[in-house]
Amino acid sequence: MVRASVLQQTHLLIPREDHPQNPELNFRLREQECVSSIKKCKNMEEFKQVHGQILKLGFFRSSSFCTSNLVATCALADWGSMDYACSIFRQIDDPGSFEFNTMIRGQVKDMNLEEALFMYVEMLERRVVPDNFTYPSVLKACAHLKALEEGMQIHGLIFRLGLEDDVFVQNSLINMYGKFGKIRDSSAIFERMEQRTVASWSALIAAHANLGMWYECLRLFVDMNSEGFWRAEESILVSVLSACTHLGAFRLGRSTHGYLLRNLSALNFIVETALIDMYLKCGCLKKGFCLFQRMAKKNQMSYSVMISGLAVHGCNQEALKVFSEMLKEGLKPDDAVYVGVLGSCSHAGLVEEGLRFFEQMKSEHGIEPTIQHYGCMVDLMGRAGLLDKAFELIKSMKMEPNDVLWRSLLSACNVHCDVELGEVAARNLLQLNSHNAGDYVVLSNMYAQAQRWQDVALIRTELADKGLAQPPGFSLVEVKRKVYKFVSQDMSHPQCDGVYDMLHQMEWQLKFEGYSSDTSQVLLDVDDEEKRQRLSSHSQKLAIAFALLHTSHGSPVKIVRNVRMCNDCHKYTKLISMIYERKITVRDRNLFHHFNGGTCSCGDYW
Repeated sequence: MVRASVLQQTHLLIPREDHPQNPELNFRLREQECVSSIKKCKNMEEFKQVHGQILKLGFFRSSSFCTSNLVATCALADWGSMDYACSIFRQIDDPGSFEFNTMIRGQVKDMNLEEALFMYVEMLERRVVPDNFTYPSVLKACAHLKALEEGMQIHGLIFRLGLEDDVFVQNSLINMYGKFGKIRDSSAIFERMEQRTVASWSALIAAHANLGMWYECLRLFVDMNSEGFWRAEESILVSVLSACTHLGAFRLGRSTHGYLLRNLSALNFIVETALIDMYLKCGCLKKGFCLFQRMAKKNQMSYSVMISGLAVHGCNQEALKVFSEMLKEGLKPDDAVYVGVLGSCSHAGLVEEGLRFFEQMKSEHGIEPTIQHYGCMVDLMGRAGLLDKAFELIKSMKMEPNDVLWRSLLSACNVHCDVELGEVAARNLLQLNSHNAGDYVVLSNMYAQAQRWQDVALIRTELADKGLAQPPGFSLVEVKRKVYKFVSQDMSHPQCDGVYDMLHQMEWQLKFEGYSSDTSQVLLDVDDEEKRQRLSSHSQKLAIAFALLHTSHGSPVKIVRNVRMCNDCHKYTKLISMIYERKITVRDRNLFHHFNGGTCSCGDYW
């Protein structure tokens, strides 16, 4: 059915014949007709026409109901205008809490956050008492403005007004303190609540997600379900998916996807993007890409997630192809998209393309490079051995370089054996008061490669004096729905005898393929035999041996590492994938290596 424009429904806007015997009934009927006309407006042109008719009929002064609806519609409708709403509001002689609440809410909707707080102050000055509908918008404005002190003062007034037990106000307080990282305050309010809603759980879970407390997010989600709140909001499920993404909890992420499909008729693009991100970062590239292709409407965020996801899986050319498709769709890339694009160039060694995209970002799309973009470029040049150019780029930056840039340059110098420039990078890095033990270890390794054992000893001594310890490297492997952890030289596992027997069989098979261990990876002053012994029992090799022992032939092997894979493990795993006909996926910190048939998805450029 086609609805006529309110401008064509003139019978609602012209005087009608009165019934002299009941003037109050006439007034109420006209009032209802005016309000009905307001609600039927679909744009500002129609709204102004209705506003004019209401003024002519005298209802602006005589009907607070009409006036309130005028303000609310103009301030809150998608097509509305806060400037016009303000002009109406200023003509009201004695606005009440409803009008003030509407104006505050409208200013927050339009992100005029300071104006919202000024309106709240005016409300107090005019002695209009705030109510439970006032504070959700006011607290939201404080959160966005990072106005913690003001938010705490408002919390005090809420307490004095006796509104601290209102569930809407409590949810807003949990959310505000969560945005400021005040997780204890959020939790304390939540614990005191007599009646919790799904929104209460959502606010607390989001507060933990804001601090990266992913285990706590999942624990709260389980607690929420145990209390009977089965119908979780989309916002909760987005936080849960983010937790699964960061923890690599693939099974729970997949179960959450199933819950969404069973309980929602359609997914919005935020949920769809969170699902894509989860699948990509949990190693399921095909599933993530399939969901991306099926999205009815893609935006900058979904393209950014897909481009970065393809890059971490070593599919760098595919990532650049998706970027090209984005441009063809007419979408303007933002700084996050270009981080993914430059990262793809870095992982693939596409130096010329990376330089071209870096310039295009500035000249064509007007995006000023951030520290993340410079980090990608330093990594790109460092991987390609262009160390001097990387150093010059750092020196040319308008902003102060951070520890990530110097760490990237130091790592590149270590790989390419440039001790002199590496010392410069290390000196700048340590001047930033780095307490990262890994920085000292990289510097020590660089000296070890150069056979400067005295310098190695000095760095190791400094590391010990500062009480810094490098977390031991480990590899996790999932077998029959259980996760097993291995460290190098691991003899503590209950089945270690079988694992080492399997290792010997694997080494025997590798010899026929011409494999010899790369002892240059062992940066210790020991003989070659001990180096080979240490290499043979790296955590990744132990994890692979255990998986081959306890899984059926042809089934894939998935391994997660906490430190970067060495060259020898990379070469070793390629050959094992061919000999045993297994697909082996290794999550090397944030990057995925897909080994299959003797090749790796990274193309050996990593």
